[in-house]
Amino acid sequence: MPPDQPLWSTLTPEEHEFQYNPQAAFPNFKDAQASRNAVNAGALARLARHADLAYGDHPLRKLDIYPASAGEAGPAPVHVFFHGGYWRAQDKQNFAFLAEPLVAAGITTIVANYELCPGSTLDGVAESALAAVGWLRREAAGFGGDPRRVSLSGHSAGAHLVAECMAHDWSAEGVDPSFITGAVLISGIYDPRPVIGTSVNAEVRLTEEVALRRDVERRPVFARCPTGLFVGGLEPWHWIDQTYRYSHHLHRSGLNPEVHTLPRWGHFDILSEFIEPGSPILEAVIGQAKAA
Repeated sequence: MPPDQPLWSTLTPEEHEFQYNPQAAFPNFKDAQASRNAVNAGALARLARHADLAYGDHPLRKLDIYPASAGEAGPAPVHVFFHGGYWRAQDKQNFAFLAEPLVAAGITTIVANYELCPGSTLDGVAESALAAVGWLRREAAGFGGDPRRVSLSGHSAGAHLVAECMAHDWSAEGVDPSFITGAVLISGIYDPRPVIGTSVNAEVRLTEEVALRRDVERRPVFARCPTGLFVGGLEPWHWIDQTYRYSHHLHRSGLNPEVHTLPRWGHFDILSEFIEPGSPILEAVIGQAKAA
């Protein structure tokens, strides 16, 4: 194989689909969300929430803010979560469960929607995630948050959006990128090019040009913050490889990320880490937010 030929280009179509379409690898993928529905409904009922705040004109440019519990001295650290769904599915309301332990720890938590394919391109998806973080930095003080302490996490496609925020040149907008104080990326895809060979691309509609532009493995990293990378040990090995390749990119960029393969999790149930007290992902998110 030529040295510049990507490893995934040697796969058969069936294996390529298995490796790069998580729903193909985990046909029971709906069970993971169903197992959290009761916990999520309980969180929605218990938590104070500022719902559907608009950060732009697009109907999906909306977010929910869960204010930190009383007791935080001064402005609370702010944490932003981007959901997965392969840039084409899911909704913020399904992820209230992860806000509950963060709010209890004194962290104001935001779960953001963003533009989705096929109505938008991956460029529009990424730009809306950047707009959400920019809006929160500007507006944080208005809801008791600290605009100098914004940490990020995301799952799957959401992890890619966190990486987009780390690769964005905030200083070109007159913003010191140190306001991003931490990042936790979970089961992410960082080089979008393999998506072109999957059935998912019927909705994502990636071209080589867009995929290369949104490849965060090839772009400078401007957010110099503590970073944790997590992936399930039961995930297809090509998907796991994306996490390790992105960690190498961060190393080459001068960061020292922590990388964890969590043995018992697949792609969709790994988010249950947020409802397990003391779990590695939950501890990483809380630790980064509170340490800043």
